[in-house]
Amino acid sequence: MSDESNTLKAQTEAKIAAGRKGNPDFMKGVDETIAQAKAFQEGANALNLDQNAPRFELPNQHGEQVLLDELLAKGPVVITFYRGSWCPYCNLQLKALQSRLAEIQALGAQLVAISPQAPDGSMSENDIRNMDFVVLSDQNADVAASYGVAWQVPAFLLDHMREDRGLDLESLNNGNGSILPIPATFVLDSEGKVTWRYVDVDYRTRSEPQDIINALKALQ
Repeated sequence: MSDESNTLKAQTEAKIAAGRKGNPDFMKGVDETIAQAKAFQEGANALNLDQNAPRFELPNQHGEQVLLDELLAKGPVVITFYRGSWCPYCNLQLKALQSRLAEIQALGAQLVAISPQAPDGSMSENDIRNMDFVVLSDQNADVAASYGVAWQVPAFLLDHMREDRGLDLESLNNGNGSILPIPATFVLDSEGKVTWRYVDVDYRTRSEPQDIINALKALQ
């Protein structure tokens, strides 16, 4: 088990602090954008506890169709929505989950990570291709929308992605250039009911792997 200094929260907070030091004006703009999103209650319609998760069928990195029902037939499922392989906070999160994957699987659960990136796109040029969990492509964010976590990204952030980072979301997501998921995680029991969730429109914050593991232990 990781010590407090190596939790995902500690890692993301360190990245935020580095961002504030390196580009304070941008981070101030992010703070204001996130505050406005929270004021408009973005994510307020997210799937809640005890609700049945919408079923879906999405392609994995090999272009093969994966059905949620088939995953649930094997036991609990952890679904985490992430923005894409280009997002440094997402990569921190997925690496943290990979490091605890054996514990998740030992509890009979499967981990599924969903982003809008086209098949192959979310598995290229970074460590995601070496992960041992299911990676699915939700190009139009339809599944994210059905879970209540699709977000029309504010122009401030879209401009930053395009101008400062050279990101072409339309290309990465095969046509969808403005809708990304709120980074959210849901733990489903084998019946597909939500037993635990983490939803926060601030993409710089993520669910702690230990909390996911504790939620799965509660299902035992």
